[in-house]
Amino acid sequence: MSESYVECLVARKQSGGWNALKVFLTVLMVICIIGGMVFYPILLLALAAGVGAYFVAQRANVEYEYLYVDKEVTVDKIMNKTKRKKAESFDLDSVEIFAPIKSWHLDGKQNGNYKVTDYSSGVEEKPDKRYVMIYKGGRKIIFEPSVAMVKAMQNVAPRKVFLD
Repeated sequence: MSESYVECLVARKQSGGWNALKVFLTVLMVICIIGGMVFYPILLLALAAGVGAYFVAQRANVEYEYLYVDKEVTVDKIMNKTKRKKAESFDLDSVEIFAPIKSWHLDGKQNGNYKVTDYSSGVEEKPDKRYVMIYKGGRKIIFEPSVAMVKAMQNVAPRKVFLD
């Protein structure tokens, strides 16, 4: 039996809200440090703002790594290019359909009540490179895999994976 191995890295677009919060907390920290020179207890607020800015910066810069190995897709979440966390694993045998986000193959699945999980960059490009996976009937997962990964999956499950 031949094993196939493909990996793909996708950077999540940084939202304006996270960036604005990071800038706000950093400016608040600097103002509190300056104000702490006059009134000492304000330094505690500066410390809290600095810790908050650190954690917001960690959450603002996120990448997803998809790894396809022999009928299994694993998604890892990489925060700030330093910390890796395993998000989920998906077995290709439990996938109902895997198709481009605007595919006609998904027409019968659009009206379902699905729990949506987005592991893509969050950007709708022209042409749209995102794919949707309907998993075990109740989940809708959005990916942005490479063409090589989709073809490797299609070789294993040609009736479930579509390129359109």
